Amino acid sequence: MPLWLEQWIGHVRDHGSKLLAAMVFTVIGWGIGRWRSRRAWRNRDFLNRLNFSLNLLIDGKLLIRTLMEKSCEEVFLNQSAVDAILASARRTTAANPMLPLPKDDVWYFLNQVLNELAEKFADTPLKRDLKVPVTTARYLVCLTAESAGEIRTRKIRAMIIRKDQLLGLPPETPQFESPHHTTRWATLQILQAQYSRDPSQFLEVELGV
Repeated sequence: MPLWLEQWIGHVRDHGSKLLAAMVFTVIGWGIGRWRSRRAWRNRDFLNRLNFSLNLLIDGKLLIRTLMEKSCEEVFLNQSAVDAILASARRTTAANPMLPLPKDDVWYFLNQVLNELAEKFADTPLKRDLKVPVTTARYLVCLTAESAGEIRTRKIRAMIIRKDQLLGLPPETPQFESPHHTTRWATLQILQAQYSRDPSQFLEVELGV
């Protein structure tokens, strides 16, 4: 018998139980991961995703556009922060979709969102510095996890809307591109009321092109 084969057999004999246990735990972990994935897909639950959602009110119509979407790990970087965000998202309700984050932590989470937005709109300050004409506006950003109405997928959303539009929502219901956007309109009305009570849950940013 070749020496290498004898050594391999001896290694398996000496460490067989450890190798078997490692294989069993690997299979169990894989199975749990698959089960969680199937359950999330069945429930349309993708709370590990952060959607940057721009809300526009144009000519009496509500428009919803995704600026980008990333995993929470890509945005918040620290696993403890990610766990805190997910736990808060699961405590939201149909009546209040805003993440119930501790006041001392809100700024840190929103600042991570701001870092992502700053990268996407990095051309604006550079153009301004080079004396290239730019158009800017003040926007409000907050974190939500909507669950009311006909929400197709549950995600954490960085809700983005022009400050003047949120503060001056029209009394009449706008037109919708899709019937399930009624939920977003209700969310915006909730955010308007929340901002008047506690603006610390929002971050004000300047965005432009």
